Amino acid sequence: MRDFVFCNPTKIIFGQGVLGQAGKQTASLGTKALLVSGRQSLKRLGVYQALRHSLRQAGVEVIEHEGVQPNPVLSHVQQGVALAQKNGVGVIVAVGGGSVMDSAKAIAAGALAGHDVWGFFKGKKSIKGALPVIAVPTVAGSGSEANNGMVLTNEATNQKIGIGNRHLFPRIAILDPTITFSVPPSATAFGAVDAFSHLLEFYLSREESFSPLQNHYSAGLMQTLMGACEAALANPLDYQSRAELMWASGLALNGISAAGLGRVGFAFHLMAHSLGGLHPIPHGAGLAAILPGAMAFMARNKPGRQALFATQVFGVRGADQHLLAQEGIRLFTGWLEKITAPTSLTDLGLSPQDIPALAANTRAQARLWRLSEYPPEIVEAILWECL
Repeated sequence: MRDFVFCNPTKIIFGQGVLGQAGKQTASLGTKALLVSGRQSLKRLGVYQALRHSLRQAGVEVIEHEGVQPNPVLSHVQQGVALAQKNGVGVIVAVGGGSVMDSAKAIAAGALAGHDVWGFFKGKKSIKGALPVIAVPTVAGSGSEANNGMVLTNEATNQKIGIGNRHLFPRIAILDPTITFSVPPSATAFGAVDAFSHLLEFYLSREESFSPLQNHYSAGLMQTLMGACEAALANPLDYQSRAELMWASGLALNGISAAGLGRVGFAFHLMAHSLGGLHPIPHGAGLAAILPGAMAFMARNKPGRQALFATQVFGVRGADQHLLAQEGIRLFTGWLEKITAPTSLTDLGLSPQDIPALAANTRAQARLWRLSEYPPEIVEAILWECL
């Protein structure tokens, strides 16, 4: 195990009905809040009204900033920054999925900066502070409620970039599994794939080879995500499966799974970010379409970790690592099909003509993440396997 420093300051409040605590928790950080949200579905389902009621009861003044879209865009964040600065808000409340929480983090950092927020994503400016963020996830998957990362798309350049900073941890995350009961089947499945991918990235790509603790931690969470996703799709009102999905998603990318592994890779997300930047495709769907082909490409020369994946996650045994790796990919692809997720870029309507642009678009993100082993020509070769 390599040396590491682990610090996750996010306070987690988890359970049935904890949404009602949002007002009190927000008031402890500020009396004027920017409420960041997505589409109108939350209002139809009553979650938004319940949150507003809680904030009102606690005496918190609310400025609304709705309309965050999947693959959140820079222009909407810039509007939120201006709104926060104009009204002198002291806290940001995010209610929605990963796109909403990422937008809220960007607004929180941008509100205290004297420059355009995209400077952070270009690597030209460093984040030196941020307004406190309260995260209220309404779908399990991104884990943004419990980590220091955010992703944003510049619609002018079609670049979808992810960065992290210690100031971006939400101060408080309110996790109420009951508000995910009405999440559509596709969003439930894509969220589970996203969380699974967070674990899979570090499981397959790390400096440290001896890591039995982390292997079992990640493999156990991957098994949990698969089983809970299937149960939630079969019975959307099953509290236990919804609770397991929500908590496992947070645990997948809160820093624990990468601790002690040294330098870790994030190649699947490198390609998925390019896909989301150039096409209106849900993040989890893009990952699902990329994973089988990318795993097969990577297993040809280095089958060891994927053989272990097949053994620890699916219980497959055998002496030939190449055969084990292939069987693990086959079983994983079967699970994706079972939850009605795409398993190729073709399933998303993409063609060979789309590959060069997708590969070239990864250059900026690869530079920021220091993934020098994934230049556009290697990414292009991988994406051909994903058709």
